[in-house]
Amino acid sequence: MGKVLIVAGIVLLVLGVIIHFSGNIFSWFGNLPGDIKVEKPGFKFYFPIVSFLLLSALLNVLIWLFRKFF
Repeated sequence: MGKVLIVAGIVLLVLGVIIHFSGNIFSWFGNLPGDIKVEKPGFKFYFPIVSFLLLSALLNVLIWLFRKFF
């Protein structure tokens, strides 16, 4: 379990550095058609449902590939 947590931490660190220094490469994420945004005076509601569905599908494919080859 310890090795899994260390690898997960390293992966998150690398992803964080990539996102931090990439600039506006990932600006489309969260602004896809289907993401729910409600903005009224004094109230904001944001639900990025399509972005999370896309992220979930991508992670499922990556996990499937990882299990297939290892």
